[in-house]
Amino acid sequence: MDNEETARRVGGAELVRFRLGVVDEALRLFADQGYEATSVDEIAEAAGISRRTFFRQFRSKEDVIFADHEAQLAAAQEYLQQAQIDPWDAVCEAAVGVFERFTRWRDIADRRYRVVRRVPALRDREIVTVFRYERLFTDYLRERLPDSPDLSRVQFAAAVTATHNYLLRRMIRGESAAGPADLRSALSEIPRGGRRPGGEEDLVLAVFRRDLPARHIAELLRQRLGSLAENPAD
Repeated sequence: MDNEETARRVGGAELVRFRLGVVDEALRLFADQGYEATSVDEIAEAAGISRRTFFRQFRSKEDVIFADHEAQLAAAQEYLQQAQIDPWDAVCEAAVGVFERFTRWRDIADRRYRVVRRVPALRDREIVTVFRYERLFTDYLRERLPDSPDLSRVQFAAAVTATHNYLLRRMIRGESAAGPADLRSALSEIPRGGRRPGGEEDLVLAVFRRDLPARHIAELLRQRLGSLAENPAD
């Protein structure tokens, strides 16, 4: 079965592998002869498919560069939908899963990095693509943790995404040998819901006179905890 026949028949994981094969060929051509100088026909020929099949799978040359992100986003979303762990941890594990797959597709990530940094329009597209991960994580936390402060959810999603991207870029550039375990460790340090991991801030110790009325104690606690929320440095 040739590549074009594969494109017509397969689905699921095999379709992802087929699309990644086209992405790999496209990025190789872009890296060797330049993005603008490479035509869709050349990509199709290198991948063993027709121009028509190319456009059934990808809308443009620009889309083929980031096509593996579509698979990554879909996999992360599927993981989050099925996760049965703490939502903050689930977001971290989804990011680690993305990192693990990028390490398996390192050649693609490396070629894309070299192509994208040469073309300003592609750098802009990459920023939009990265934001889609952040939005996925934020929307998930909003759904699973409706009572958490929204700013905390947004900050957490942004920090997870930024940490992932920082370590991934360093790995691609050969500046770091960081792996999924290193990313998981770094993500564990990000505050969850405004609290440091480990929950030290969940413990409140208060001392009152034995004869103080319970209603008075409750009011003092309410006032003090409200003050701490407004002035966390106190």
